[in-house]
Amino acid sequence: MGDAQIPALEHANQQTNLWLKRIAAEHHLERRHDAYSALRAVLHALRDRLTPEQAVHFGAQLPIVIRGVYYEGWRIAGKPIDDKHVDEFVQRVAAELPPQFPRDALAMTRAVFQLLFEELDPGETAKIIDTLPAALKALWPPAARR
Repeated sequence: MGDAQIPALEHANQQTNLWLKRIAAEHHLERRHDAYSALRAVLHALRDRLTPEQAVHFGAQLPIVIRGVYYEGWRIAGKPIDDKHVDEFVQRVAAELPPQFPRDALAMTRAVFQLLFEELDPGETAKIIDTLPAALKALWPPAARR
């Protein structure tokens, strides 16, 4: 048999690394691990703000490796969390970031939402954004808000 690579997994790893490199480069993060931490924190805060059905629909759009990060530690009970204000949502993101994270949680939330909007299906992403309160919609890029 040998050590043949599995094309679907190789593509998923490449796509994940591209997303992390992009977040790191565009937001001046020295370590790719910081980009991973930001992506993970924002995805978890968003996931927990959605109904379970919405969370599953959104998760289905994510690249396979990032989908695993998205679902990591998910508990359906008690969802959605009823954050209506930016500061509540950003506090959830900040709570998942490591201590002494080099950027503020608000900037990283906007950065990840920008990436998600550009990389995922715009129509499906717009459906998710439409379910959010106006204050949280404002965290997404203007083009994402209908």
